[in-house]
Order: sequence, then structure tokens, then C-alpha cells
Amino acid sequence: MSDAMVVGAGPNGLAAAVALAQRGLKVTVLEAADDIGGGTRSSELTLPGLLHDHCSAVHPLGVGSPFLRTLGLERYGVEWAWPEVDLAHPLDGGRAGVLVRSVERTVRGLGADGPAWERLFAPLADDFEALTEDVLRPVPHLPAHPVALARFGLRALQPATAVARRWRGAEARALFAGAAAHLMYPLTGPTSSAVGLMLIGAAHRFGWPVARGGSRTITDALAAMLAELGGTIETGVRVDSLAELAPARIVMLDTAPGAAARICGDRLPGRVRRAYRGWRHGPAAFKVDLAVQGGIPWTHEACRRAGTVHLGGTLEEVVRTEAQTAGGRMPERPFVLVGQQYLADPDRSRGDVHPIWAYAHVPHGYPGDATEAVLRQIERFAPGFRERIVGRSVRSTAELARYNVNFVGGDIVAGANTTRQVALRPRLAPDPYSTGIPGVYLCSAATPPGAGVHGMCGANAARSALRYLDR
Repeated sequence: MSDAMVVGAGPNGLAAAVALAQRGLKVTVLEAADDIGGGTRSSELTLPGLLHDHCSAVHPLGVGSPFLRTLGLERYGVEWAWPEVDLAHPLDGGRAGVLVRSVERTVRGLGADGPAWERLFAPLADDFEALTEDVLRPVPHLPAHPVALARFGLRALQPATAVARRWRGAEARALFAGAAAHLMYPLTGPTSSAVGLMLIGAAHRFGWPVARGGSRTITDALAAMLAELGGTIETGVRVDSLAELAPARIVMLDTAPGAAARICGDRLPGRVRRAYRGWRHGPAAFKVDLAVQGGIPWTHEACRRAGTVHLGGTLEEVVRTEAQTAGGRMPERPFVLVGQQYLADPDRSRGDVHPIWAYAHVPHGYPGDATEAVLRQIERFAPGFRERIVGRSVRSTAELARYNVNFVGGDIVAGANTTRQVALRPRLAPDPYSTGIPGVYLCSAATPPGAGVHGMCGANAARSALRYLDR
């Protein structure tokens, strides 16, 4: 007998399990895959000895997570490592927007746009730890820091294109557009600035670190802590119905809403079933991992030192391609994210051959092969790059969905970030984690605050479950 059963051993499922076990509950986690981690797995995907992250790779909200920071995961092997440059966004003609942890150094590099960058992001970085206590929770709540939240909210409600008007130069505008594009939805809509503001605020407060030894070390640490607290994890166990679970006081579902509807079946109240089945999934990722001799020969020198490089051209180009992707059309030049984690964690490489992590934003369920589009975008800003490729591994949208059943149609952020779904994820309810079945909770990235390896969806859902037990 367990007090709590958790379905899914991604970072949110494990965070929920740890939070429940900390309160003395006996917890069992069931994972359908043969290994744990969901999107935070790492392995040798291209050549022996080269370590690649499978999905999530850079962790500004992980190092700054209000929940993870309380756990002391360093005792279980998590070690953060920072590149010299956190983010670069190259432009045609050899220019680039460059972001480092220091606001002052970033401002100096942005020239005439520097003062406007500082006015926006210096206060956000100063407030960031307080802000996360409110932003990484459900939207309806009594704020702990109302002034900081109001200041952030006034800008977060705006379209990313409106926030970008404060800068005139292409570098600053592109730098913000690339961060905002992590939303994976059109940047002209309300609230589309929120993700960009949070990611850049996190960069200036905590930087954009990687986990030394791969993202898998984060979930390995959560699993080790859970074991220390008496919890257990069983892999290779697929759950299709609540009836398959042993009796427990609490059930946590780290699943997409549609899967939760199937698992809960007729026990789910009708209004909740309709909301879960009506949950919309958004644009997808197409993943390309490469082994590159000597690294990527970027034209702009800062890109050669950057842990993350955004490839999308100007603000206007990013806005256009993200709209096309969300509208179901494959852009000729998609937005591409490139990770050079080995710059912060050299042990991921072997000699002069380095692992390169990349994915393109593509339409939901895109059936084609976007490999060439990804390579063209890199070659655009790094001529001669193709000649250095000595190994590759590709995951299409369908393969991503098979790899992780929560990545429906290749959607790695657990749902379209429409204005409605950002505000009401996954449904309109006083407790967004409750399924309406007593003791059964949804804790995946489809719940507030959304995608990211911060564990807050699981931690918040566990708090709801514990309040239920207390009652």
C-alpha cells in the first residue's frame, strides 16, 4: 500500500513525489518508459563518448526555481555550470545581439539601446527571486509581492512586438524576440512577451546554466532524494486506467490532459473531461543532434562562446516564421535553437569533437524532414559548418511523441500557449490541479506555471493534494 501513486517520472512527477514524501507519505512512482526523466534525459546520441541532452538542456528557471532551490540537490550530484556568454542571436552581415549575466556588460554591447535594456531588465533581475514566488503559481492567488508582480504583469500582458518597440537597433530587438520565441506561439498576441521577460530576467539574475553531466542529473538527483525519503520508482509500467492502480489516498498524473482524461475515464466530471479533451496542443520541435569537429565556425565571435544561440534573423523575421509555424505552415527558415553545452561542461566532448544540440520550431505534427532547414540556418551564420559534421541523430515530431507520450504531435511545451490557455491552464477552476475526482491531481507542464525544468507544476499540485489531506 502507498499513500500516494504518481504516474509519470518526468521532473514534475518526481517533484510532486518528493514534496509528498517530505510530508511523510509513502510514495510510489510509475513510469511507462524504461528510464526516468521525461524530457530531461541525456545519452550518447551521435558518437561514443559525446553526451547529448534529449530535450531540455539549459536551465535558467531550474537554478532559480523556488522549489528546487529548497531541496539541496547539489548533495545528490547536481552541479550547475555556466558558459562565458549565456545567449547570442546572430544577424546577417556579421552582427549579433549578445546577452551575459551582467546587466552592465550586456548594456555596453547594445550601444544606443543599452539604457532602454537596463531600464527594463535591471529592476526585473533585482526582483526576480521575489517575482518567481508569484509568477510560478496559478494566476488567481493572493500575491506575496504585489508591487513586483504588478510591474511585471503590466509588461507581460503585452505582445512581444509591443515590448520590442522600446529598442531601435536590430540586435536588441532580435535578442528579445529570440527569448520570447520560446513561447512557441505568435509574438503579436497578448501575453506573448511574458516568456521573453522571464527568461531574460532569469539570465540577468542566475544566468543560463547547464547541468554538469547532462540534464539527466537533475531527475537522477530527485530520484535519489525520493529514495532517501522512502519512495520507490517502477519503470516500464504503463497506466491506462485509475482502476489499474493500487489503492492510495492521493494520485498524481504527470500526463497531458488528454491522457489524464483517458486514465480517469467515467470517473472524471463531465466539465473537466470536456476541458481536458479540448486542450489544444501547439507547434512542435524537430530535433537534430550533431557531432562537430572543432565546433561551429560562427561568423560572430561571441557565438563561439555562447551556451545558447538563437537562429532566426531579425525581430520581423522571427515574428513572421513563428506565425507561419503556429498557422501550420513550415517556414523556409524556421526559428532554430542551438545548444553548445560543452562550452560550460567540457566533459561532454571527446577531444576536438563536440556535441551540438539543436531543434527547429515546426508545425504541430509536421510529417516532413526538417534536417536540411536546420542545417541551412546554422550554415547561414557559420559558413563551412557542414564540412565539420562527423555524426548526427535526428528525431522527427512523431519520434519525439514516441519518445515521450506527453509530447503530443511533437509539442514539447505541453500545449499551445494561446492567451486563454496561458491564463487558464488546463481549465477554469479555483484549483487548476484538481481533476474533480477527490484525491486525484494533474501535475504535468499543462498546469501552472507551464513548461520548464523547475518542478513547480509538481510542487504546486502536491501542495493542493496536501491541503486536501489536511481537510
